[in-house]
Amino acid sequence: MATRKLYVGRKIREIRESHKVTQAVFAERIGISTSYLNQIENNQRPVSAAVLLALAENFQIDIGAISLGDDDRLLSAVTEALADPVFDNYKPNLQELKLITQNAPGLARALIACHQAFRRSSEQLASLDDRFGQSSAFNEPTPYEEVRDFFHFVDNYIHELDIAAERLAGELGIGERETGAALGAHLESRHGVRVARAAADEDIIRRFDARSKLLFLNPYSPTATRNFQIAFQIAELEMGEEVTALARKANFRSAEAFEICRIGLYNYFAGALILPYQLFLSEAKELRHDLELLAARFGASIEQVAHRLSTLQRPELKGVPVFFARIDRAGNITKRHSAAKLQFARFGGACPLWNVHQAFETPGRLIRQLAETPDGVRYLSVATELAKAGGGFNAPQRRYAIALGCEIAYAGAFVYADKIDLGNRAAFDPIGISCRICERTNCQQRAVPPLKRKIMVTPHSRGAIPYEIV
Repeated sequence: MATRKLYVGRKIREIRESHKVTQAVFAERIGISTSYLNQIENNQRPVSAAVLLALAENFQIDIGAISLGDDDRLLSAVTEALADPVFDNYKPNLQELKLITQNAPGLARALIACHQAFRRSSEQLASLDDRFGQSSAFNEPTPYEEVRDFFHFVDNYIHELDIAAERLAGELGIGERETGAALGAHLESRHGVRVARAAADEDIIRRFDARSKLLFLNPYSPTATRNFQIAFQIAELEMGEEVTALARKANFRSAEAFEICRIGLYNYFAGALILPYQLFLSEAKELRHDLELLAARFGASIEQVAHRLSTLQRPELKGVPVFFARIDRAGNITKRHSAAKLQFARFGGACPLWNVHQAFETPGRLIRQLAETPDGVRYLSVATELAKAGGGFNAPQRRYAIALGCEIAYAGAFVYADKIDLGNRAAFDPIGISCRICERTNCQQRAVPPLKRKIMVTPHSRGAIPYEIV
């Protein structure tokens, strides 16, 4: 497979401007001509390996941080938007799309927002029949969509909160002593708040009574859940100003989105507190990303561990770029993030050939899959079904599956790659992102035709799907 050319002009320009030097000075320090640097910054020429090494040596730049990040997410989202039939008369090539996302990311995000508004309008109007005009908010993203996109485009990493959480974790000895005891002791000594058992008939996970300074927790919740809720309460009491400032900077359209984001940021701090960055990253490498061992090591749940692995995007100290998703039995993706090239569809469900669906058939087991997307990129994917309970035999259980994975180039860092022939291309299942944008023509699990392709229906014959893609 040919090496992918790297056009990262905007990032190179940002590095130069952050050091406040001219093109001539910058070019001289990395050993190239000023005209060559100008071409790189304008994405007229790709960055060579020699230039990347010179940047790392002279400016202490993380090469991985240059080649991965926001551009891949934007490229995926723009590609999906332009696959809509409304753009039938415009078919940009990959180079055009890269020029937009790399040189004009603000314009790319504006296009995505417009497409989202168009889809919401179309779906709402189609369902209203003759009741048009009942709502003025059809073109508005839902609050949860706004917040989802906020975390998506900051790479699911909030530096200020992560650093503060790691500092506090060090003070409390998280990772060296029992987490719940450390968090509870801090909550009481610092804030005078005691942890109490919620009443048996109180259907809650957490409830804070500021007047009595009591934090009520469901006594039947798993230990990892109770620890997380104590950490959340610490975040709310200690990080309120920082969280509010971060949410305000996002300029959300609605008060609901603002409040949802604040809760999301408190959750982020809580996760970073019980799984402190550098200690967790070190243990993840040593244990080769074994989810069960990491969960036992930190007294966390498998989902908390998998989610935290997807946030290890600290500049100069990044973890393995992974994708992470949580999916319910109906196929809805309820959590998603990818630091890898694999980007999840913003509309519709996940590919039915992805092993996260199979996890529901094998509860309690971790299942592995080698997968290849239509662009030729290959992945290792690990999935398992999880259940959340906490109320005894008669209480309902929430069941869902999670998936975690990486590109094959990083698979050796995962215990789940052991005893698998990564070099056997026949072992890789062909998966897509979403049927509506997948270009595979011979998939027997296809739910709908690809948006940009025509179909042919023949009454005298049919295959696994009732049409041909032409």
